[in-house]
Amino acid sequence: MKKLLPILILILFFSFQSSAQTSKPGPESDGQDRIVKMFPNPATTYINFDLQKNYKTGMTLSIFNGILGKKMYESSNVPSRITVDLNDFNRGVYIYHLVDASGKIVESGKFQVSR
Repeated sequence: MKKLLPILILILFFSFQSSAQTSKPGPESDGQDRIVKMFPNPATTYINFDLQKNYKTGMTLSIFNGILGKKMYESSNVPSRITVDLNDFNRGVYIYHLVDASGKIVESGKFQVSR
């Protein structure tokens, strides 16, 4: 049992280290290849989504509560710029998905609502 504990600690250490390294954006991406630019973040009363390069018509924007996973907002055929009213959103973290016409998630991200 005493030999097993250090081995488990090493496995946990390396698994956390490798997951932390893969979640960081690399210097080659720098967020430049993202389609959605959103502001302000954190938001209070509204949030703007600007669809940048690679924008195609027929996309759907969905926003989910980050804790409960409840769908809070959905808009089909989104224009290149859309403003979402946050009056019905509680304080917290929210996740957005930009989905193309075939149902594939093109981009996903998160933003914070603070009041």
